[in-house]
Amino acid sequence: MTPRPATAPDQAPITAPIDAAIDLAVAQQRLVGAVVLVQHRGRELYRRSAGWADREQRRPMRTDTVFRLASVSKPIVTTAAMVLASRGVVDLDVPVIRWLPDFQPRLPDGGVPDISLRQLLSHQAGLGYRFLEAEADGPYARAGVSDGMDASGITLAENLRRIASVPLQFVPGEAWAYSLGIDVAGGVLEAATGKTLGDIVRETVTEPLGMADTAFHVRDAERLATHYVAGATAPHRLAEGEVVAPFPGVVGIPYSPARALDGEAFPSGGAGMVGTADDVMRLLDVLRRGGGSILDRAWTAQMAHVQTGPQDLDEQPGWGFGLGFAVLRDPLAADTPQRAGSWRWGGVYGHSWFVDPASELSVVALTNTLHDGLPAGFLADELRDPIYAMLEAKS
Repeated sequence: MTPRPATAPDQAPITAPIDAAIDLAVAQQRLVGAVVLVQHRGRELYRRSAGWADREQRRPMRTDTVFRLASVSKPIVTTAAMVLASRGVVDLDVPVIRWLPDFQPRLPDGGVPDISLRQLLSHQAGLGYRFLEAEADGPYARAGVSDGMDASGITLAENLRRIASVPLQFVPGEAWAYSLGIDVAGGVLEAATGKTLGDIVRETVTEPLGMADTAFHVRDAERLATHYVAGATAPHRLAEGEVVAPFPGVVGIPYSPARALDGEAFPSGGAGMVGTADDVMRLLDVLRRGGGSILDRAWTAQMAHVQTGPQDLDEQPGWGFGLGFAVLRDPLAADTPQRAGSWRWGGVYGHSWFVDPASELSVVALTNTLHDGLPAGFLADELRDPIYAMLEAKS
């Protein structure tokens, strides 16, 4: 029997379908635990922790549980980049060799094209991810590239050197491929400021917004969720070094749960942070409202603008990509009640989030179970529609 907090007195019965979806996923052992938050017009409509933060120790999930964020790190670090761009410290459209003179990956024909910070943040730089390679001896694997979730023991500078040694997949700006671009962007920010990426993110984003639990390693290990891997039966505890593929046809990620406890692990801008659902919600809702105290609305508008043209993202009809997250171009093609201009992304530790600015809606769902939280997973399929039904019933 998994713990389930009682519904708060001020929660209306219209939340019942959301509770039911979460309860079913936990009962069917597709999720070990989750935290789900919903805000409308800046007001909290739903808050729920469910299941276990650590099943074996019988530690219940709490709304202040700290998670390994994986790619939920991306909008955080992208926001830091935008803050620095707004201050003139970096330029989104200047070749990054201005700050990283040795970062000059070549095209297959030997050409060395310019790569901009904008292309890194929108995954249009021609880079890739090691875990997305189809073969165990793919180019990134042969170069020893880290995806930021393993126990590599290398520095950020060394990882950038290894990334730059691999030929680009395409001419920057001519296509889209999910990539280590935001890790490289982190190196740009470090070189431009002379500070560590952890200090940059703290000074520009997390400290001003009060995101006290968000960092590149955990400060309170007792609150850190244990992560699990969904399987044919019950999820099993994720082992140190275990390789898990998020979908068929790729080699997958050699996970290091211990990395979150290692203050010496290099700061992976694309995958290396930890944080709480409340911290993630705080950032997303500030961006939805135009940037608050950290960014002018013109800069958040760039983040929410589709950078990738009319082409759909891989396996995501109707979605393009902005800076740090996907942006909805066509709700009909995406078969979603979300309105055009909505943003979303997730993370391979089991997370999903979305923001619908036109509906003034922000949703965060962090789980501790791979991979039910990917963009096409638990949130999109089972929580999204009940959330919109709740919003409609409320209006």
